[in-house]
Formats: sequence, C-alpha cells, structure tokens
Amino acid sequence: MLIYNMTYHVEINDARNFIIWLNECYIPQAEESGELKNPHIFRILSHKEQDSECFSLQFEVEDSTVLHRWYTGSGMKLNEEMMKIFKDKVIGFPTLMEVIK
Repeated sequence: MLIYNMTYHVEINDARNFIIWLNECYIPQAEESGELKNPHIFRILSHKEQDSECFSLQFEVEDSTVLHRWYTGSGMKLNEEMMKIFKDKVIGFPTLMEVIK
C-alpha cells in the first residue's frame, strides 16, 4: 500500500475556496476511476505563514504503476484545471510514501 500525498501552499484569501474545490471537484473526479482511495485533507500547522495556508491531500493507492496510470489519465487534467482556476495562488508538490505499519 502506498500513500500519494499532494502538499499545497495556498494564498490565505483563496484557502477556503481551494478546500471547497478539492471536496466538490478534485476528490470526486480523482476517485472516479477507483484507483485512488480513502482521501484525507489535512491542514499543515508546522509551516504556517501569515499570508498563506498549507494543506496535504492524501490518497491510498495500490502501487506506483496504478498511480502512474491514474496520473497520466486523470491527474494531469485535474492539475491543469486547478491551474486555470487558482493560477499562481496555489503551489503544490507530490510525495509518494510507503505504509510501513
């Protein structure tokens, strides 16, 4: 089991709308294929800045092959949509983690 984590740095004025968009658009579309499961959104407290907020969106995924298939099929389109909506007000990066216990 792997965890696909996306960490986002969001301008403070767009944080609420970003979370709404994740819940109403991104997560349902990401789960549609059945390859990404059990989404969780976390607020990151350790890197808090006055003008922004950081969030982590995590999904369970079977293996890196499944993740690659999802990313080339749906993930790239969702990222493009996010960039159209939020432009440079959201910056993100992915991390792939393995569950040990």
